[in-house]
Amino acid sequence: MRIVVIAVAIILLSFPAYALPGFDDIRASYRKSDAVVLDRHGAVIHELRIDANGRRLDWAGIKDLSPSLIKAVIRSEDKRFYEHRGVDWTAMGSAAFSHLLSGTKRGASTITMQLVSMLEKDLRPKGSKRTLNQKWDQISAALELEKHWTKNQILEVYLNLVTFRSELQGIVAASRGLFGKDPSGLNEKESLLLAALIRSPNAAAAIVATRACMLSESTGNKTGCETLHALASEILTHSYHITPHASLAPHVARQLLVGGEQKATSTIDGPLQKFTSDVLSYQLRAISSQNVHDGAALVIDNKTGEILAYVANSGADSSASHVDGIMAKRQAGSTLKPFLYGLAFERRLLTAASLLDDSPVDVPTPAGLYVPHNYDNDFKGQVSARTALSSSLNVPAVRTLMLVGPDDFVRRLKALGFLDLNEGDYYGLSMALGSVDVSLYELTNAYRTLANAGRWSSPSLKFDRKRSGAQAMSPDAAFVVADILSDRAARGLTFGYENPLSTRFWTAVKTGTSKDMRDNWCIGFSSGYTVGVWIGNFSGAPMWNVSGTSGAAPAWLEIMSYLHANRPSTTPRPPAGVVAKRVEFRLSVEPSRSEWFVRGTEPLDRPTAIADHGASIVNVSEKPAIFYPPKDTIFAVDPDIPDENNFIFFQATKQGQFDWVLNDKRIGSDAQALPWKPGYGRYVLSLMDRQNRVIDSVNFEVRGMPLLPTDKSDDADKDEINDNSHLSTPWEKPPPE
Repeated sequence: MRIVVIAVAIILLSFPAYALPGFDDIRASYRKSDAVVLDRHGAVIHELRIDANGRRLDWAGIKDLSPSLIKAVIRSEDKRFYEHRGVDWTAMGSAAFSHLLSGTKRGASTITMQLVSMLEKDLRPKGSKRTLNQKWDQISAALELEKHWTKNQILEVYLNLVTFRSELQGIVAASRGLFGKDPSGLNEKESLLLAALIRSPNAAAAIVATRACMLSESTGNKTGCETLHALASEILTHSYHITPHASLAPHVARQLLVGGEQKATSTIDGPLQKFTSDVLSYQLRAISSQNVHDGAALVIDNKTGEILAYVANSGADSSASHVDGIMAKRQAGSTLKPFLYGLAFERRLLTAASLLDDSPVDVPTPAGLYVPHNYDNDFKGQVSARTALSSSLNVPAVRTLMLVGPDDFVRRLKALGFLDLNEGDYYGLSMALGSVDVSLYELTNAYRTLANAGRWSSPSLKFDRKRSGAQAMSPDAAFVVADILSDRAARGLTFGYENPLSTRFWTAVKTGTSKDMRDNWCIGFSSGYTVGVWIGNFSGAPMWNVSGTSGAAPAWLEIMSYLHANRPSTTPRPPAGVVAKRVEFRLSVEPSRSEWFVRGTEPLDRPTAIADHGASIVNVSEKPAIFYPPKDTIFAVDPDIPDENNFIFFQATKQGQFDWVLNDKRIGSDAQALPWKPGYGRYVLSLMDRQNRVIDSVNFEVRGMPLLPTDKSDDADKDEINDNSHLSTPWEKPPPE
């Protein structure tokens, strides 16, 4: 037999050298199935699987492996590994002789021969076994590899590429997946089990345990068969689980790790991300008895737009950990009010000192009466716009939207980065109270726009992204709104003076709660950061008695305090377009104070009694406006409706001394609701006061078959269309409430 082995060796040595990659090339080309996200400091904050074809983790150096594992693998797969030069001729001769005598097949492939088959696709079996030519090539390649690689290099690469169980490739994946530890910590029994898996990775647990038992006996180990069977039954009969070393930002990883990238650097601050996640989880546990299960938090650097913390849910405690609560659309509640008042200030329709009537109001709509209420079901009477905004009063917000108009407000929200919005008439006046669906991402960045003097730019999770920017609102209005949101005294009417919105440093903040307490928000900014927190349920289930100050605000306060533990937050400087003036209020509606005004709307010369407002201060409660029809409405006349029943009802926001004027012809006086018989054409509808000044005006159009005779001249037809003298006198007065 020895002569045969030597002869075979001489033949094989005459084969040409087989080209194989170098050790360094293999390590450089190794790709994990998991990619990593780094924080802004270079630390790993998340591991995410990106390859579904196998599970490969970090590369393990030979020094990172347990000695008991190396001993067990060599004994199992190649007991003369350190003695031969790639081929164990003795083992191969014994296998060949055994096959000739008894027909029994015995494996004689060394670790080196197995490795070259992993490295070279042509050396792998094309069926159930290798052809004779493949075997010769495998032996030749093994001999060649050992000329250039050390034994430790061969063993290192082998253990990093071999499959142990199911899709677990490499010793690190096998060790962490089956035993929850790195390979340096493997003990004797675990090493025996792993070594026994190499020959048949998917064998039944009992078979693997039996093989490990035989291996233990051959190596003289003290691990008994009973112990190995128990371990195999415990480990190999269940699905494996790999606990990632870092799992702080799963939703950031899904956004950044695209296109097969192995590593991505983010703008996230790792310690802040962990703190934010912990604070959110703690707050959710604190109010879990009030049917609260989910939340999200976002932190953005005001100046750069870099996202510093992105906690999309509470992780394992969440009802749906795959849901991104930062991008999910929810009802905004009162959080849009600052942008509504900002638009009114910018348009010079209101000032922070303008008085708004916080009293019950019934607003007629095509769907019926809209009756807004305040959060506490209480009404405050005459309040300034400052108090109305900071104390989040609902009725004054609705009155402000009547002044601004829903369509214009939608356009402002779009400029602030809110996407997928409908037209204003889709929401109606309820959008003043937050009937619009927004995301925490959009909302937080819109508040960042307030912090940046009205300039909007997109936030980013990457350093290298170019950000576009635009002036979304005037710096003057943004400053006044920010000043109001930072006013503890004005906020006290609703929230009291001591609450989670009060910080030791300058901040501007707003809370919001949507209908039926389904969503709870707290969004605010300091001079350096903007923080947004959402609390609720991904299922849409309502919370139980959770307000802005008891739900999201405590978490917001903790995060903001962490950010400014060692950094001051300074009060913003007023822009050139605002001026401070002393104001007084009749009957002490509010205490006299110094107030900020957009330049040109301030009182002149002396402190002004707001109830005796000058031309620059508008009181919305004294100015009627056209509520219906909305601007640019198109009516289509239905010919199936009897002529005597065809009417359009013009509606004003309130009753007052004014005339209805249609195409320059007066058609009614002092009526909050006025019926009009429509005819084909385009119209301009106006409200005109007793001094013949236009208070409000809208355009609309009527399409369809004309309702009136067509054989008259244009002038006569116009007179007929605008003549409502045939209507009974009750319509000249507002309908009874």
